[in-house]
Amino acid sequence: MDLQTLPVLSLADEPQRFSDDIGNSFRAFGFALVRDHGIDSQLIADAWRLTAELFALPEEEKRSYFLQGMSGARGYTPFRTEIAKGASETDLKEFWHVGRDLPAGHPLATSSMPPNVWPSRPAGFRDVFEPLFAEFDRVGSVILSRIAVHLGLDANWFAPAIADGNSVLRLLHYPPVGADQGGAIRAGAHEDINLITLLLGAEEAGLELLAKDGNWLPVAPPEGAVVINIGDMLQRLTNHVLPSTTHRVRNPAGDRARHSRYSMPFFLHLRSDFRFETLQQCVTPENPDRYPVSISADDYLQERLREIGLKK
Repeated sequence: MDLQTLPVLSLADEPQRFSDDIGNSFRAFGFALVRDHGIDSQLIADAWRLTAELFALPEEEKRSYFLQGMSGARGYTPFRTEIAKGASETDLKEFWHVGRDLPAGHPLATSSMPPNVWPSRPAGFRDVFEPLFAEFDRVGSVILSRIAVHLGLDANWFAPAIADGNSVLRLLHYPPVGADQGGAIRAGAHEDINLITLLLGAEEAGLELLAKDGNWLPVAPPEGAVVINIGDMLQRLTNHVLPSTTHRVRNPAGDRARHSRYSMPFFLHLRSDFRFETLQQCVTPENPDRYPVSISADDYLQERLREIGLKK
């Protein structure tokens, strides 16, 4: 495999071939580019339009949807709130979270999975983002089934682990970059918390992954393709056989610095009550179990939210 260029995979390929291909891409990069995912292009176009309209609202109106004490789980999170673990500068971004709505009385309907917040405008926001969340959820399940096969598990192994999982669709806005930002960048070098992330919007330059040779590699998918990367939860489950790769969004140069950048990552999470037990297929004498102590997915999430400044 060419370690300077991410391969573009097709979800329409025969399942075993896709399992092999995405497994190889993940082992080499921690990332994969996937086309033919089947999410309706008009739904995506409507989502981009509404995302731009949402972040163009007056600051006071956006901040009315910022819920104190919610760790950014739902609704609006203001500009320069999140910080990459270990960084000294907050990120140059603002975002909105859409999560899974659970029925009243559901045992997982805790402060970690509160009801969604829906803005009064732009019009049609909920009508677009509820089905888009469901589509990301569907495609993510298919991807995980292919990953399970690559790991030697049953194709449905992840299904109960992610049922009613704490997944989040994030609408991201990186405003134009001024000359007074100091050392801050749009998204500092970090790894994702969750199982896998499915990202739309990386056609706009800026997303880079840290390759095994220590160099930053641009992530440039073809139009409409989804970028998929491993999160720390999957890295933990697989005992680092599938690595969670450091990535960032660098600041643009020249004319592009005067333009906003938008993206839509879907963070696919486990059920909050899922308990981590290292997959025995991923434990060998050369790679002993790094995580002998079990922890729940929600405890792990809360620990990481504190590290990135979303939870006090």
